Amino acid sequence: MLSFKSPGEVAQHLAQRTRARRVATNLSRETLAAKSGVSAASIRRFETTGAISLESLLKLAQVLDCLDAFEALFPAKEIVTLADITATPRLRGRL
Repeated sequence: MLSFKSPGEVAQHLAQRTRARRVATNLSRETLAAKSGVSAASIRRFETTGAISLESLLKLAQVLDCLDAFEALFPAKEIVTLADITATPRLRGRL
């Protein structure tokens, strides 16, 4: 699937949806900070700029009951053909 969104745009949309979820669950930034262990300043920066560490994002997702959605990211590639099964995996590093 081809996407014309930049990583920054995706981060901004994710931040907007996270803020909407926080507001819908009637949590202030301070309350979310206390429950998640992520500082209120980090939450404010995330909601404003889209910038946040992965660990902090996962903590927010856990409190907002969205952590399971991250499990769907980067699914294992499905085996479709016999060639896929017999393909030699790429070796990393030097031999």
